[in-house]
Amino acid sequence: MSLLRDTQLDASALYFVSYDGLVNNGSFQQDAIVSYAGYQYATWYTADRSVVVARRKLPGGGWDKAVLPHKLSVNDSHNVISLGISPADGRLHVAMDTHNTKVFYVKSEAGLVSSPASKSWSAARFGAVQRTLDGADLGAITYPQFVLTPERRLQLSYRTGGSGNGTNELAEYEGGSWRKLGKWSSATGSWTGPNGVVSATRNMYLHGLTYGPGGRLHAAFTWREGNTGVLCAPGGLTNHDTGYVYSDDRGRTWRDNTGKVVGTTGGGQVTVSRNLVVDPLSPDHGLMNQESQAIDSAGAPHVVISYVPGRFTQCVTEYAADRTRWGRTFHLVRAANGTWTKQEVPIPPNSTGRTRLVFDRADNAYLVMPTGRILSASEASGWTDWTLVFDRAGMNAFGEVTVDYSRVAGEGVLSMFYQQRSSGTTPSAIRVADFRLG
Repeated sequence: MSLLRDTQLDASALYFVSYDGLVNNGSFQQDAIVSYAGYQYATWYTADRSVVVARRKLPGGGWDKAVLPHKLSVNDSHNVISLGISPADGRLHVAMDTHNTKVFYVKSEAGLVSSPASKSWSAARFGAVQRTLDGADLGAITYPQFVLTPERRLQLSYRTGGSGNGTNELAEYEGGSWRKLGKWSSATGSWTGPNGVVSATRNMYLHGLTYGPGGRLHAAFTWREGNTGVLCAPGGLTNHDTGYVYSDDRGRTWRDNTGKVVGTTGGGQVTVSRNLVVDPLSPDHGLMNQESQAIDSAGAPHVVISYVPGRFTQCVTEYAADRTRWGRTFHLVRAANGTWTKQEVPIPPNSTGRTRLVFDRADNAYLVMPTGRILSASEASGWTDWTLVFDRAGMNAFGEVTVDYSRVAGEGVLSMFYQQRSSGTTPSAIRVADFRLG
């Protein structure tokens, strides 16, 4: 891979550290940067907390900015901005500033992203800020993430409820309007920790929601328990196990790794069960939630997880410090017969944060680690020859970064969206680095 360019979008973007992350760069954003019809779009909060949506003509045009009429309401790194595109009417959708609150939502006029060269870029191209999706009231939500079906229909994944007691839900945009599809994961059920303590509530944290070849929707996840008594020490995380489900009907019916139906959206929901686990792990190892997944061209799901292996300690006492010191990254892949293979990545993340997984068009894998370090493994090796291929300390990137998955698929170019390290609340630069893959 090679670095093509590294451009600045904003010299003074909003900066504060919350939950060990930045509000402009959360690995769970889907998406902070996205490409469509020859243009790329990015979004962030400025130093005065305003929401900016910018675009550039690819491959290397200048960035035009539109400041939307909303400012970040709280200092909370959960309250990221996510972008979605509905190809049927050419609109850009913006969901933002929510953590167990009603979402702030804006959509553009029709045709803005499908005919970009013919339309100027300004805030006037966007509608009013809403607290519903055009009347579809989602209630209090967290982690809004846009997903496109194989038919290019836009969906929205989100969580209702809170950490340790929440459910995953779906909404769908068709014919110019949104409708709720309903809940598909359950917050209830009994789970017993290795110390014998029982937890009765939880939430499913997704590593992603990704459509693959043939239209299969893949969801790898970890559970977070509501009862912290399952932990060996109060400074840990109640995340446990890596689970997996999939849907062949656009998220209406959910099946486990063996193909058994385990839940329906808007009906009987996916409930905690050891039958869903594809990689078991107790809640005492600082297992991170919402890491990453991607699907290769053959339709195999790959998952990246990270935690503190037992050879360092069997009891994480402070998840941020222990993960930074001892945390390791692991790559999991599902074979066609349903078996999963797991390998430890030999280069540690040296960070609390999460890693992004990307495939190039030859199915070589790339791990975009915190601070922008990039590792690669070849499809020919079965993704076992992990090598550091990019590490530039001068980027001065803080923590997690996000990537433009759509541009990788369309052009073979990886755009990495990152914010530079600062201190306190001193604003810092937002930048995009472009890499040629393969």
